[in-house]
Amino acid sequence: MKITRVEAIPFAIPYRKPLRFASGEVHTAEHVLVRVHTDDGVTGVAEAPPRPFTYGETQAGIMAVIEQIFAPQLLGLSLTDREVVAARLGRTVGNPAAKAAVDMAVWDALGRTLDMRVTELLGGYTDRMRVSHMLGFDEPAAMVAEAERIRDEYGITTFKVKVGRHPVELDVAVVRALREALGAEVELYIDGNRGWTPTESAAAMKQMADLGLLFAEELCPADDVLGRRWLVSQLDVAFIADESVVTPADVTREILGGSATAISIKVARTGFTGSQRMHHLAEGLGLEIVMGNQIDGQLGTLCTVAFGSSYRLTARRAGELSNFLDMSDDLLTEPLTIHGGELAIRPGPGVGAEVDPDKLEHYRQDR
Repeated sequence: MKITRVEAIPFAIPYRKPLRFASGEVHTAEHVLVRVHTDDGVTGVAEAPPRPFTYGETQAGIMAVIEQIFAPQLLGLSLTDREVVAARLGRTVGNPAAKAAVDMAVWDALGRTLDMRVTELLGGYTDRMRVSHMLGFDEPAAMVAEAERIRDEYGITTFKVKVGRHPVELDVAVVRALREALGAEVELYIDGNRGWTPTESAAAMKQMADLGLLFAEELCPADDVLGRRWLVSQLDVAFIADESVVTPADVTREILGGSATAISIKVARTGFTGSQRMHHLAEGLGLEIVMGNQIDGQLGTLCTVAFGSSYRLTARRAGELSNFLDMSDDLLTEPLTIHGGELAIRPGPGVGAEVDPDKLEHYRQDR
């Protein structure tokens, strides 16, 4: 079970339409496939989605840090040396998506070696999660039409609505239109991606007070410390910290400082090892958890549902597991399918992902 090689392979797959939100927009999934090889002939895989407007990482940067720094430090380690792996990755500042992908590829390789699902290794609570679908910026009628299509085609009844535009009435109109069209049985929550000020956020929330929102997420920047505390004190719904909680220490700061009351865990930035720490801390603090999405492809989505289904707390809420529907293609040999608003983990060891070599050859960018 010794690590003999760590690969970072760049690939690019276009989205069917641009995904737009307050902190940026994405037209193409320019991601990195990470593969960890062992002396037993096992290969673990994971996906690193760079988000330069959130964490400062780029596709080229992820490849460079993995190939030049992480890979040499991990060669010769056992797949069971996960704390050593975490410690060595932790020597380098930042680079959350690169670290997370390496960590998850190690877990995937371990599951394949032991002939066990990663979900079983983590906790094994259930084998599926309800799905939440993200709605990016558009006109109210277009966003309602998309939500109705997703509901009717996939059975999804939880929607995360991107907000953060100016004036705030643009997004208030969208959320109101969604509620009126979809009815009370559908769960709606909003995500500002830090696009509003605290006062704008408070005004928008007052205008939406009658819409039965489930959560509000990252409406304003975390570095507006006093303003954010003031905002959270005004709200009667849970306020989710997302980009502001990349580490367990961040969770402690945000929660004890009164700047959030719930957290989003994204395995794409904390891997399985770091996400375990986040989960256990949140559980001890009595927080709600939402499994978030880094606009992952199908491989990243499999990793998210593998972790989220492992614990009662993370499986309780719908996870953000459907962004891959917006991609024009993917790398897996067998595409993911959402049935009845749920996504199940895959059979087979590890995270259950098999990469199609022909698709990888077609979309990779290093040839």
